[in-house]
Amino acid sequence: MVEVNAVLAAARDAYARRDWPAAREGFDAAREVAALSADDLSALGDAAWWLGHIEESLAASEQAYHGYLDAGQPRQAAMAALGVAYLSFLRGREAVGTGWMSRAQRLVADQPECVEQGYLLYVLQVEAALDGPDVAAVVAAARGVRELGRRHGDPTLVAAGTLGEGRMLVRHGRVAEGLALLDEAMVAVLSEELTPEWAGNIYCHMMAACHELCDIARAREWTEATTRWLATLPAAVLFTGICRVHRSQVLQITGEWDRAESEAARVCADLAELHVATAAEGHYQVGELRRLRGDLAAAEQAYQRAHEHGRDPQPGLALAYLARGRADTASAAIRAALVAHSDNRLARARLCAAQVETALATGDIPTATKACDELDETAAVYASSGLQAMAHHARGAITLADGHPAEALGVLRAACRRWRELAAPYEAAKVGVLLAQAYRALEDTDAAARELAAAEVVFARLGAIPDFEHVAALRHRPSLPGGLTAREVKVLALVAAGQTNRAVATALVLSEKTVARHLSNIFTKLGLSSRTQAAAYAFEHGLIAPGSTG
Repeated sequence: MVEVNAVLAAARDAYARRDWPAAREGFDAAREVAALSADDLSALGDAAWWLGHIEESLAASEQAYHGYLDAGQPRQAAMAALGVAYLSFLRGREAVGTGWMSRAQRLVADQPECVEQGYLLYVLQVEAALDGPDVAAVVAAARGVRELGRRHGDPTLVAAGTLGEGRMLVRHGRVAEGLALLDEAMVAVLSEELTPEWAGNIYCHMMAACHELCDIARAREWTEATTRWLATLPAAVLFTGICRVHRSQVLQITGEWDRAESEAARVCADLAELHVATAAEGHYQVGELRRLRGDLAAAEQAYQRAHEHGRDPQPGLALAYLARGRADTASAAIRAALVAHSDNRLARARLCAAQVETALATGDIPTATKACDELDETAAVYASSGLQAMAHHARGAITLADGHPAEALGVLRAACRRWRELAAPYEAAKVGVLLAQAYRALEDTDAAARELAAAEVVFARLGAIPDFEHVAALRHRPSLPGGLTAREVKVLALVAAGQTNRAVATALVLSEKTVARHLSNIFTKLGLSSRTQAAAYAFEHGLIAPGSTG
């Protein structure tokens, strides 16, 4: 017994020092010869969680729950039940998690005010309600959590309440207030005042807010700070994996694509059985990076894996369809995704940006304009530099496609400047290509050549093969007449050769509706009113050789 007591003392000391491997080893050794107390079982479950042994953590936490019940400690049993519920939700076991949550509620319902009630209040009336419309109710509940934490001297509850209020305010457009509260909660995370697993929850919410807002600078700062904090922990498999997926998102934006894909791939491997949502995000990240590099088959496979793990694969999958030339399929996918996210303005922002891209590919300027108008409104409400850059980028592309290069120039310059300020080289280079096309339309060939050369260097460094090849083609191709796009020139050439709309659609793998839309844009840009005039224009500008009509 003396030896067991020494082993337990060492395990408890290791747990207090957050040396999870030593704590787990010690508790396991001790329970081989003696039953563990509920407190020790709870500590074992916590150590196993940090090391990524979720089934072991669940088993220990359930045993702790029963131990607390047998000892007549309902509040401690409630927290154990809450832990089991949380682990069940991580594994995607919604019904089981809900059942354990109900147990936790019942155990503290008749207790005097206590911190356990505060944790349940946060989970059920704050975190679970963040997607809802009732801002006042969630903010009131979050403030109640914070005040209860202050009354009972629990800094974790204080930070959780601060986080919940900030997250809700951000989602409903009160960005400055909300981000200040989120920053305050993150300071508490890094000061080591908080229970580590709840610190992880706060970090995840902060990064989700940064991603929704496209707040690249804040995401970079907090990810770097959290990475340094994690380095002080002996082992933290699950939380390290969660941090890794956010680091991958930041690395993608800042142009470190090799590291970004390595981090995302490791998340897919490490968290496949531990945290379904984070593994799904890892697969989506792999899809994004492979799409940008032109490996479309691998990208679509990764998006499918993300979908299997519960992550909406849009807009990435739609953009992969677009890269394959399936513009109509891509447009339909984005339309459906926008319907699914009809009540979430921030979630719609990236979808709107993708809709601009897919609509322009099919010549549907009205749809692109409508999507850009929404993106503009979102950027104005949330005042995020990243959203503003996206909105300028989209507006410039539409204005250029609509045949107004002079107007497009100023908007595109603003977009390029914003992307560069955010250290986002790929996005800045994409705008640079549009700038080159605007300069060409204005007959400033020197400026166009400079933009294309600069973009080509960036795409080559990143390994963005489709964009690199596109720029190379542009550098060796004369400017297109009349402000036409490359797709419109192809349509015009086929029409001038005597092809029907159906034949054009078949040749270019488009719908007849899209071909008709392209023709309408061509007639508008060139001031034409008939197919005969269009054929004459094509002959005059060398788009088709005389005698080529069918």
